[in-house]
Amino acid sequence: MTELLEAQRAIGIFLETGGDVLLLIMFVTFALWLLILERFYFNLFQHRKLFNDTVAKWEARQDKKSWYASQYRTMLISQAKAQIEANVSMIKTLVAMAPLLGLLGTVTGMVEVFDVMAVLGSGNARAMASGVSKATIPTMSGMVVAISGLYFSFMLRRRADREVERLSDTLVQE
Repeated sequence: MTELLEAQRAIGIFLETGGDVLLLIMFVTFALWLLILERFYFNLFQHRKLFNDTVAKWEARQDKKSWYASQYRTMLISQAKAQIEANVSMIKTLVAMAPLLGLLGTVTGMVEVFDVMAVLGSGNARAMASGVSKATIPTMSGMVVAISGLYFSFMLRRRADREVERLSDTLVQE
């Protein structure tokens, strides 16, 4: 229990040192990882059912040669693609947003440094240290979030493209 309280205290100090923008980066991080975990859940537990249901709908069709059959096949693939690719664009958006929020933290921290310099002069390094930490910690945090999310966003995008292609190859027109 004391370890949990100590970790909570350390996170609070880190958020306080990094400024308000760091809290925003934390919310973006939670949203990003929630969406990534949702996609993994879909791929592990729901994708197979979607694939099998789509193939079953196609196989149940008598006519597979006409223009209508082609349009029906395209509709089935499009519907499955929408479910397979759900939230991948949002993940990519959050990954792109994280370094920009880090940059916003840099700017707000530097504004604080300049405010301290305007009031106390440039000779008080201790007073400027708070602003410098508010400038560097969000930048680092935004980059860490972006780099970690970048790998998973590319992996999920490749998997989605591969599965849509596999479905398209499975729904053969005679």
